[in-house]
Amino acid sequence: MAISAQDVKKLREMTGAGMMDCKKALQEANGNFDEAVTILRKKGQKISSKRADRETTEGVVFINETEDGKQATLVALSCETDFVAKNKDFVNLGQAVLKVATDNAPADLAALKGLSIDGRSIEEHLTDLIGKIGEKIEVSAYEQLKADKVVSYIHNNAKIGVLVALNGANGDEVAGVGRDIAMQIAAMKPVSVDETGVPEEVKQREIEIGKEQARKEGKPDNILEKIAMGKLNKFYKENTLLHQQFVKDSSKTIKQVLADVNKDLKVDTFKLVSIG
Repeated sequence: MAISAQDVKKLREMTGAGMMDCKKALQEANGNFDEAVTILRKKGQKISSKRADRETTEGVVFINETEDGKQATLVALSCETDFVAKNKDFVNLGQAVLKVATDNAPADLAALKGLSIDGRSIEEHLTDLIGKIGEKIEVSAYEQLKADKVVSYIHNNAKIGVLVALNGANGDEVAGVGRDIAMQIAAMKPVSVDETGVPEEVKQREIEIGKEQARKEGKPDNILEKIAMGKLNKFYKENTLLHQQFVKDSSKTIKQVLADVNKDLKVDTFKLVSIG
């Protein structure tokens, strides 16, 4: 059947899909708008499936802090290209997902994806945007922290986001040092707050690497363990937050920086999200 330009425009305004896609959907649906919307959504699902193996190495990290500074929420919306990451509809969806995450505090990323925006699931909104843009798009990360003070940081390319939970003190000084620590985490990417948080498999890997290096250097077997433990301690200094040298003042560790602000100030945990 003949489809008017006005009908195509109406469907485009309803869905945001391309003009030709709207015209074809209306023709296939014999002018029925509801059916045309379903056809476009199915097209989006098809695109999503076809691009499921594509890497989403671009995107935007979104963060919201509560006014009292005791909670912060982070979500990451990922895509294939930097061009799409700057798209208005992409950014608007990311902000909408962030609001839902902030308001509902889902238990994890899977739970977040099951929530709805304006009566439609997040997955449905993603499918619609995929159909419109033609790229793989996904909610790739979600984190939420609560503490005496939660400080956030987004790197200037918006692809790296950090949340830091600080306990034991609050106030402007804490916020300042918290931001410094968040920037440290973004730059140095520690694996944990201190050695107690390093996964056991990582510890064992570092010990085995240390032993093998010492063995190749001709060290006797009876001191391999001691050498390996020394290398493990070096790993802790370089890769755990509290033992790292402060990037703004290498004469201090992060632990010392915290103590200088308040002896009771502690980093409870942190979350680092990096797209790509």
